[in-house]
Amino acid sequence: MPQRTFSTGQDWGVQTTGKGGSSAAKIAQSLTTQKRFGAGGNSSATTVSGISVKKLEEADDVGTIQKVDKSLSKAIMQARTALKMSQKDLATAINAKPQVIQEYENGKAIPDPGVISKLERKLKTKLPRPGKKSKVAAKEGAAKGKQQTTLTRGGPPKRR
Repeated sequence: MPQRTFSTGQDWGVQTTGKGGSSAAKIAQSLTTQKRFGAGGNSSATTVSGISVKKLEEADDVGTIQKVDKSLSKAIMQARTALKMSQKDLATAINAKPQVIQEYENGKAIPDPGVISKLERKLKTKLPRPGKKSKVAAKEGAAKGKQQTTLTRGGPPKRR
């Protein structure tokens, strides 16, 4: 029986594929580099959504940024002190940073329904939510411009 030899390891020899010539050198000459906008900048100067903090503070033109109401801040503070919890204890209980609780209690935070619902569960109380335009008021405003028609349940409007 003939003896077979198996080589182990890698083949470090030069391999050429394609039409010849150094294609890597041609590609390297044609490439240019660009500096990306904001690359290597201070990541702590931006919020989670990517909007810079400076823009958030200066936003007073078209849209205003909604902040936490004083009633919500006061309610969080009272409920937390009633349970004899520190801001740090409450933050770890809802899996958030202590700065989040501090911002909510100071009225500087942007309201987040997820955080507010976590706070309600841990503080075992109902917190006042940020005000919204009620659906009834919106329907009344829309109905003033149009003639009202009475509807029957599940059917077309009644004829007169």
